[in-house]
Amino acid sequence: MVRRPPPPRSRALVSLAAALCVPVLAGCGARLGEDGRVGVVYMDAQGFYAGVRQGMQSHAEDSGRELQLLELNARGDASEESTFVDVAASAGVDVLVLSPVSATASIPALRLAHESGVPVVCYNTCIEDEAAREYVTAYILGDPHEFGRQLGDAAADHFEGEGVDDPRIAVLNCEFVEVCVQRREGFEEALFARLPDARIVANQEGATIDEAVDVGERLLTAHPDLDAFYGEAGGATMGAVRAVGNRGRTGDVVVFGSDMSTDAARALADHRVLKANVDISGTAVGLLAGETVERVIAGEEPEEFVTPAPIDLYTTPEHGEEWLETHPDGIP
Repeated sequence: MVRRPPPPRSRALVSLAAALCVPVLAGCGARLGEDGRVGVVYMDAQGFYAGVRQGMQSHAEDSGRELQLLELNARGDASEESTFVDVAASAGVDVLVLSPVSATASIPALRLAHESGVPVVCYNTCIEDEAAREYVTAYILGDPHEFGRQLGDAAADHFEGEGVDDPRIAVLNCEFVEVCVQRREGFEEALFARLPDARIVANQEGATIDEAVDVGERLLTAHPDLDAFYGEAGGATMGAVRAVGNRGRTGDVVVFGSDMSTDAARALADHRVLKANVDISGTAVGLLAGETVERVIAGEEPEEFVTPAPIDLYTTPEHGEEWLETHPDGIP
């Protein structure tokens, strides 16, 4: 008999119930979770979020405390996220850590957690600012405007070095989340400050690799004079790189990208298409989240609402090769 998977809205409930019911022991007879239970939501299980998970788990293991992480991969589904937050709040977790799926649709879930007395820590994304200030205790964020600005400067460096003062650039975006809008604004601000004749000739969604390849190839056909792509996220970046290769435009069209991965590091090391990539390490964000959780559980108020996460810019083949050496597991 083939067993059907649980319906989407029940997966969060099943995951949390299983975690709460397993009597895991750690240390010298201490019960896991004795020093705190933390509900953690990841928007997906790959790339940046895999790094966040690794950072959270590493901090929990190295903290010397018996912290239990109750985890969910929300798969970008606001209803999955809401169900998990509801059940976790009812179960009395000590803190909730999440990158909300939506700035608006996630507000009711975070309001419920707040009203249930459960502190909320956002990372990477959060709900709308007014609601966040009311329902969220702390926000770990790599400034998205600065993220884009650094890449815009790298793009200007490249074009100035090539003697191109009016590059035509197409954007492959992830602007269903606000941080990607801010990334583009920072990119454009830096680029236009140095190359005022530069033009953004298209801005279309292409957040996943497959989607970005398709959109990128169509844009290359529609704009035969295109000089570059700007990928606002990892899928957009690698989709643009593949589209350039598929259309035989290597050496003609370049890419400026976001979010490091093994494929991105390899493309940067090759350096024929990907010229620069900017990244916020998921592992570093996870470690910061772990430190924040410990302070919240201890009853300490954060000094600032936003805890800045470090931003890293990679611009040379050597940077790509070094990233591959220091990230053999491919987790950023």
